[in-house]
Amino acid sequence: MKKIYLTLALLGCTVLSAQATEADSTMAVSTAEPTAMPTLKVDSATSTTKSTAASRFMKAFNPSIKFGGYIMGKYSWNDRAGQESNGGFDLRYLRLYANGYAFKDFYYRFQLEVNGAPGEDKGPRIVDAFIEWQKYDFLRVKLGQFKRPYGFENPYNPIDVGFGSYSQATSKITGMSDRCGEHKSGGRDVGLQLQGDLFRSKKDGHPWLHYQVGVFNGQGINHTDKDKSKDIIGGLWVSPIKNLSIGGFGWNGTYVNEKYDAKKAQNTSEPYYQQKKIDRKRWGAGLKYEDKWTVRAEYMHSVGGVVTDYRKPTKSDAWYAAVGAPLFKNFKLYGKWDCYRDAKTWSSMKTDWALSANYYLSKNFVFQLNYIFTDDRATTGDRYYNTLDVQVTARF
Repeated sequence: MKKIYLTLALLGCTVLSAQATEADSTMAVSTAEPTAMPTLKVDSATSTTKSTAASRFMKAFNPSIKFGGYIMGKYSWNDRAGQESNGGFDLRYLRLYANGYAFKDFYYRFQLEVNGAPGEDKGPRIVDAFIEWQKYDFLRVKLGQFKRPYGFENPYNPIDVGFGSYSQATSKITGMSDRCGEHKSGGRDVGLQLQGDLFRSKKDGHPWLHYQVGVFNGQGINHTDKDKSKDIIGGLWVSPIKNLSIGGFGWNGTYVNEKYDAKKAQNTSEPYYQQKKIDRKRWGAGLKYEDKWTVRAEYMHSVGGVVTDYRKPTKSDAWYAAVGAPLFKNFKLYGKWDCYRDAKTWSSMKTDWALSANYYLSKNFVFQLNYIFTDDRATTGDRYYNTLDVQVTARF
């Protein structure tokens, strides 16, 4: 009997011991779970915070983008003697652009010119690439590569000029095909510009006063700075009535001949190596009126040499007067008197008398017929000649 009681006692102890072990195990799990939960909650909160911050950033960023471009083709003919060709077909422009806004107040734009055979300052290249802060009308800040703030005509799109080409003043003294020998830059440079409109009319909202001033490298587009000085360019004009602006412009800067070679300059008579650096001190004045009728007139004066030829005079000037009249629906006729004096003497003057007929099939599809009679007193060849061209432009 004692053995039976002893056996039962041992079995009872075993069962109690097993129950105690199971209870301890259960308690261990129970105490472990609460310590793990706070870690999961922290991760969830961090993820939510990051998601909210990203959402707020994207909402503020809110970028927009618009793509477009235009193509301009032409056929030209001239009767000037002594030239290898009298004209022909040409793809004048093929440009693609994109612009838009980010963070509500930041406007951006980049534009590519994609026609032409590749080469130095030719073929596919960047034309515009800038960002502008536009929060306030009275102060806008632009940084990048864009049009120089010099002249009324320079900022015009080629389609809106009204003629088959820009005036000689714009071409020679704003940096399109600059007289100083700068590479082709389309009137543009790399820099920083401030501009704004002040004192708006209560009647129609147009600004009475506009200013613009910028600091630029001086070497034109897609080229880095080559000296320690910078170009200062600016303009100021008043608008007594809507669509009419009267004002002036100034430019103080330099241009460095990037192909200058000191050794060759000493040992060769080639003009290309004679000028290392020249000044560009310029001023201009003019007016513009743009509505159904168009009236533009400017005078520009330049002091500074030519890097490609030390024998060239340092003073030049140019002026033009242009009128555009709407004759009937979708048709506008332009006329222009356009003069340039490379040496600021009457004997060096080149005069273009131009007529241009513009027919707008739509605002984005334009036909142009352009005629120019030229009197070039500076040439040693044919002084008088005629040029005729037809241009077709499509915007998309």
